[in-house]
Amino acid sequence: MKKLIAYPLTILFALLFFPCLLIFHAIQWISLKLGGYEAHKKSVDVFNLAIMRCLNVLGTTFSFDNTHNIPADRPCIFVANHQGMFDIPPLIWYLRKHHPKFISKIELGKGIPGISFNLRHGGAALIDRKNPKQAIATLAAFAKDLNNTGHSAVIFPEGTRSRNGQPKKFAVSGLQLMIKKMPDALIVPVTINNSWKLFRYGTFPLDVGVHLKVKVHEPITNTGEGTEVLIEKVERIITEDII
Repeated sequence: MKKLIAYPLTILFALLFFPCLLIFHAIQWISLKLGGYEAHKKSVDVFNLAIMRCLNVLGTTFSFDNTHNIPADRPCIFVANHQGMFDIPPLIWYLRKHHPKFISKIELGKGIPGISFNLRHGGAALIDRKNPKQAIATLAAFAKDLNNTGHSAVIFPEGTRSRNGQPKKFAVSGLQLMIKKMPDALIVPVTINNSWKLFRYGTFPLDVGVHLKVKVHEPITNTGEGTEVLIEKVERIITEDII
């Protein structure tokens, strides 16, 4: 019965979601041209809130647990597990005061209205996984820019999303580089739960009544104990809280 209900609700979601991508593509373009970075950034924040509201049609609810007073005037590296494409809207919305910038595969930088535009013009790092030299240079430039602006990075060290909620082993090279290039940044573990359930039936229909949970853990100061030890600690914190 639940899956039967999911079919019409997914169609309704699509009728809202895809126009949302197109509308906010235009809004982003206008905002960037007329108001520069700040106007564009605000349009992206509202864009991702709008995506969350589209998901509400499916009965999707969101909870964001952050009891820590994380300073917004210094860069952070938010490290999260990855369960699906809809992990990103609540991270952008609820962490908006930190100006979160994502590390993404280069293929996503084109072809997706609204989303690709933001990746190209919003300060993301677009890396070519088949070209390690390009990836390293891009991440180094990305880290340098964040150090200069005080903005924050979001990285999914699993590399690809988990389709059943079970965490994948961290691929640590990119995170190691970011920590090395941003020694003063706070390292903030983030655990995402239930996002994968939206796609339990595949891309159609999407599941209904999913409670997507995000938990921000206590920030960790890089004390120079070694990146391997630090990353193991971060991975343990994140995965221990996965349902």
